[in-house]
Amino acid sequence: MCDIENVVENVAENTSEILVEDATENIVEKTDENDNIDYNLISRYKKREQAFILSFESLFTECADIDELADNAVDGNDEHMSDYAIMCAKGVLENAQQFDELISANLKKGWKLNRISKVSLAVMRLAIFEMLYVEDVPVSVSINEAVELAKKYSVPDDSSFVNGVLGAIAKTINE
Repeated sequence: MCDIENVVENVAENTSEILVEDATENIVEKTDENDNIDYNLISRYKKREQAFILSFESLFTECADIDELADNAVDGNDEHMSDYAIMCAKGVLENAQQFDELISANLKKGWKLNRISKVSLAVMRLAIFEMLYVEDVPVSVSINEAVELAKKYSVPDDSSFVNGVLGAIAKTINE
């Protein structure tokens, strides 16, 4: 099975787990007066994972409408995307060119953006969005969570690569 097939299969398998896990896995179920679950109370990691999935999917679709991708995820799996995930995915899509320039400027000599796996690209774009636009998430947390997503959804070497590139970008942001 090729790399992209592994990633797509892994994303498909893990997508349904994001909102199905019980409270011991950081999902807090709070209901309103109509017994509707508030899916925005899931952990920040799960919200970030949802944002990654939406961002990753947007790399393969001609329709770059995050709301439509989120609706399709809900329709296809009876899942609910958090507001945070949708906000981040929209921010990633809107600022992709800026983020790609930051990534390209911090690649080792001889590396080009088109050489980076789609998983790593989606993970790094999401982390950069959080570093630049989400004030309540420390840069180190964005980097660490990106590394964890890369470990989960990509090949083993990609997590070190993501860490190195994001670490270099963090230095430029802090200057």
